[in-house]
Parts: sequence; C-alpha cells; structure tokens
Amino acid sequence: MGQTITEKIFSAHIGREVKAGEIIECEIDMIIGNDITTPISIKAFRESGAKRLAKPDNFSIVMDHFIPPKDIASANQAKISREFAYEHDLKHFFDEKDMGIEHALLPEKGLVVPGDVIIGADSHTCTHGALGAFSTGMGSTDLAYAMITGKNWFKVPESIKVIFKGKPKEFVYGKDLILELIRRIGVDGALYKALEFTGDTIEHLSMDDRFSLCNMAIEAGAKNGIIAADDITKKFLEDKNLAREPKYYYSDEDAKYVQIIEIDVNSLEPIVAYPHLPSNGIPISEAVMDEIEVDQVFIGSCTNGRLEDLRIAASILKGKRVAKKTRMIITPATQNILKQAEKEGLIDIFIDAGAVVSNPTCGACLGGYMGILGDGERCISTTNRNFIGRMGARTSEVYLANSAVAAASAITGKITDPRDI
Repeated sequence: MGQTITEKIFSAHIGREVKAGEIIECEIDMIIGNDITTPISIKAFRESGAKRLAKPDNFSIVMDHFIPPKDIASANQAKISREFAYEHDLKHFFDEKDMGIEHALLPEKGLVVPGDVIIGADSHTCTHGALGAFSTGMGSTDLAYAMITGKNWFKVPESIKVIFKGKPKEFVYGKDLILELIRRIGVDGALYKALEFTGDTIEHLSMDDRFSLCNMAIEAGAKNGIIAADDITKKFLEDKNLAREPKYYYSDEDAKYVQIIEIDVNSLEPIVAYPHLPSNGIPISEAVMDEIEVDQVFIGSCTNGRLEDLRIAASILKGKRVAKKTRMIITPATQNILKQAEKEGLIDIFIDAGAVVSNPTCGACLGGYMGILGDGERCISTTNRNFIGRMGARTSEVYLANSAVAAASAITGKITDPRDI
C-alpha cells in the first residue's frame, strides 16, 4: 500500500516509513508564535528551566493580533514577546517595522517551504499546506516543548481526498471551494484528518486561492490541509529567499484514504455562510433573496487579505460608493501587500469609495479591535469564522463570503451577488 503526501513528509523527517495512526516524534522546520499565544509559551519555556532555543532560526514570532497595541494589557503582552525576541536575538521576529498577518507574512518571506513540518500556536497555521507542507496549529505549551527540543509529538493523521473537478466560474474562488466542502461535511467532518485537495480545478487556482482553501481546513475539524506542489507553487517560490531547499512529495496512486469526496466546480456559485457556523453555506443566488442588510463589510484576515483579494474588491468598487448606512474596513495582510496595492492605485479606489484601510492586523477577525461589531449588527466578512460573538457583540451576526461578494455588498448595503453589479 502506498503513502499519502502527509505520510511521506513525516516519513522523510523521521527516517522511516510511517502510516496513519502511528504516534511519532518529529523534527520541526518552523515554529510560529504570535503576540497572543507566545507569552504563554515563553512562560512554560522559562518554568521548564530552559535557557536557550533548540533551533533559534526555526522559530518565528509575528506580532499581528493587537499590534499596534489596543490597550495596556495588549501592550504588556507584546512586551513579553518583544523582550524574549531581543534576549535570544531572534532572526525571525516581526514587529511594526516589518509587520503582517503571520500566515501571509511567512510565505512571503520564504520561511515556510514545500516538504516542511510546521507548527504554530494558532489554529489557522494549516494555511501553509498550500505549499505542499504539513502545517498544523497546536497549543502554546506544545509550542514551548518544540522551542525547547526542536521536536514535537504527532499522531499521523488519516487522509481524506477531496477531488475538485472543473474550472471555477467568474467570482468563484478558493474561499467558495472550502465553504462548499464544509457545507457538505460539517465543522467536524474531517476531525483530526488531513484534507488533501486534488483534481483538475487546482490548476486553475492561484496561490492566493490555495492559501485561502487550506486556511479553512481547520473549520472542518481537519488536522491539516495540503495541496501537492506544481508549477504554480514553484513560480510563487521563484523570487523568495527560501529558508530551506524545497522538497516535493506526491501521494502514491494506491495511497489509502478514509474517504474520497468529489465536488463539481463547474456549476458552483459564490457561497455565503450564515451565522453562526462556517458550515451554514448557501449559494449567493439564494442568499440575495433574503435581502439581508449589513452594517459592516470587512475584507482582510489570513484567509482573504491578500493582494488578489484587494484587486478583486477594487475592480468592483472602482467609481462607486459604499452604501450610506454601511461601513467598510479593508485590512491588507502584510505591509508589502499594502505597498503594492498603493502602487496599483487600489488604496485610492477604496478610500474614494468610502472605505477605511488599516494596517495589517488580525484585530477585526477575532473581535479584538479595528472593526468590532455592536449589539445586533450584521457584518459580511472575508474572515474564517462566524461563531457567536466572534467579531464583537454576542447578538451580532457574521456572514462569511469571498472578496467579490463582500465588495458588492458594500455598494448596495445588503448581501449582493457581484454578478449583479
């Protein structure tokens, strides 16, 4: 019996063939912390008596949730990470000087590469599977163990093969593919499984789409999402100063899967996930019939704050205005994305339309700052979660959608099909 790509990555790292279900200890290629989770890891690191990091160059701290800090508590939290980074002379410490949302910034910097084993104290670490790496979220104390030893324990996950067939129609993106999958299998349909995304549709997806697709694997309960590298992946890596030599792995034809799911993309519409679960998705043609007015539109996050998302939104917003009773917030995922958007004139389009453009931050997505919802308010958002109270008040509602749907909805003030703008 052959191996899946996930099994092959682990096998290469521990030096022998492994199969799903095995418990292994594995070397880590990149450990990722942020300003929310890293202080807990640092506390555990120090309490253990450890004095130095096992692999300093394989550890990155990205200050992205509450940076610049929103209050004294978040400032003190950031201070803990900052002082630790200076104490250990961390090579990969990203603060205001070179900021970005971690799961957009690290691929941009070439710090995560195909074939890696990556962990982060953030559930959306699975984003990096888009590069053909094993990447998963863990708890802060798990992160501390890796900081001390350079390794961690894993149960090799069983794999679900998802075959996307066909070419996506206009305004259908990676976000819609993953929302459709979650709609079908539920938020626990892939619990502790690897979601391996395959099929001829993949060749039509940009890297931005692929990151978006893998980013929300966790919303189906998956341990990781992964896409085998191809020419599009390799082109993305061309101009990067890569931290390691990429290693490309591909599943064997006779690899074992616990489930195979086929999705015909040819007829897929943009999907809108209603409150309060990412699995509550319906096609945009049905959503518009509900005439749902929105108080806020948010475009950003580690899911859909990339350059392609900004280009899509700008193409719809150009020459138009945000509806009178609706506010719009746009958060580029990194400073480089922001700079490129400025060069292309996208920021002018957003501001002229009446939107607010912020610095890179996770703030709005987790209901921290830069876009908190008040009682009873509705938001259509390109983020990844719409749980009760996710973006603010517990009585607020969050609808998940792609950047085109979000931009179209900003213009009309209600959930809108971008094909109608």
